[in-house]
Amino acid sequence: MRVFHRYATVEGRQLFYREAGDADAPAVVLLHGYPTSSFMFRELIPRLADRYHVIAPDHLGFGQSDSPRVEEFDYSFDALARLTAGLLDQIGVDRYAIYVQDYGAPIGWRLALQPSAPVTAIITQNGNGYEAGFVPEFWKPIWAYGDDPNPQTEAALRPALGLDAIIWQYTHGVPDPTVVSPDTWTIDHARLQRPGNDEVQLRLFGDYHTNRELYPRLQEYLRTNQIPLLAVWGRNDEIFHPDGATAFGRDLPNAEIHLWDAGHFLLETNLDAFTELARDFLNRVLRAN
Repeated sequence: MRVFHRYATVEGRQLFYREAGDADAPAVVLLHGYPTSSFMFRELIPRLADRYHVIAPDHLGFGQSDSPRVEEFDYSFDALARLTAGLLDQIGVDRYAIYVQDYGAPIGWRLALQPSAPVTAIITQNGNGYEAGFVPEFWKPIWAYGDDPNPQTEAALRPALGLDAIIWQYTHGVPDPTVVSPDTWTIDHARLQRPGNDEVQLRLFGDYHTNRELYPRLQEYLRTNQIPLLAVWGRNDEIFHPDGATAFGRDLPNAEIHLWDAGHFLLETNLDAFTELARDFLNRVLRAN
């Protein structure tokens, strides 16, 4: 299955995206987390593209997309979602399922909450939508920085931009870390080293509180629409607790929830099992539409 590597200009910014599959097939949009890019979907895309039109963008400031300095672009999760919606509109995708992970979740929630209601189904893989999902020890410095950005709260967050912290994201909670390719953290770290990108990431850390504020709207949306949802969580994740996965069942009694012996980036360790589960879910819920 051939995967295309494309660029589009949205609001004057160049966004990179991977695309595969028949453009007339049901669309599935893959939204990556921090600190990675659509590279995290490199092996999943061809495994879905025989039946689906798969699109995986790099958010602005990540991967192969532009990374304007904070003086040139006002980074926020609202802005990243707006750019993603603009990209999808430009390539003619107006209804789609979403796969969200980490940062991809608040971007995906904003897409789902658009008045046009474009989202047909949700796969959330360690993509939080409830207060129950936050691991307090991990999030404490992020909330502190968001409440009061100053040299002290910034200094507490800067280690998160370093190589050791990125390696930890990929390997914590993984039964056998040797199955995770070092290419993952090497590539992510290199992209974070672009001039000014540290300030970009700090700006998004500071904006994360807006995602918490969005949760009541998201939860009302889920209750009202009863959208098909599959939650697959690495239960050893020390960023988003598995309670964040089971919480979806409060608003969606038919949510399909799976907790696996894995960490934050389970595609690196459980790709085959995840692919089988995701294909079964999408085949049932998208073909039914």
